[in-house]
Amino acid sequence: MKSLWELAIIFFRIGCFMFGGGSAMLPLLEEELVVRRQWLNREQLMDYYTIGQSTPGIIAVNVATFTGYTKAGIKGALVATLALVLAPMCVILCLANVLTYYMENPYVMRAFTGIRIVVIALIAEAVCRLWNAAVKNKTDILFFLIAFGLAVGGVSVIMIMLLFVAGNVLYFWRRGWK
Repeated sequence: MKSLWELAIIFFRIGCFMFGGGSAMLPLLEEELVVRRQWLNREQLMDYYTIGQSTPGIIAVNVATFTGYTKAGIKGALVATLALVLAPMCVILCLANVLTYYMENPYVMRAFTGIRIVVIALIAEAVCRLWNAAVKNKTDILFFLIAFGLAVGGVSVIMIMLLFVAGNVLYFWRRGWK
């Protein structure tokens, strides 16, 4: 089936650049899934990010699973997930072996410092794109500021999400679920 091979190739390629964890891959996922392939629109991808962030596991793996399922059912979910994790798993196994000998090398240490900076830039760029797609009005900005303040204040992500879910349920229940 062509779509399964296509899923495998695309998610393997994305997985090859899985430096910095799942959040650093958000711009790559958006570019490939929304812009190039048009398999998802920005709102769907944001929904997958949201669900992926609230479920166990790495957000990029969860997005791969959801996208694969959307494109080709259970088989698609399995293929996309396995393809995404295959490349990083191989890289991690090789790096773990090499780094045990060279981690104290100043050049290796500087290289990892540079990679960390790039990862932060990728995450910041993804946040800017998500901001433009998600924030539509002043209420959204207020919710962002409250959630950000709670997160900076040390409240767990799970508690913040539960508070906002409860708040939305209460709000819509009082308005008659319209």
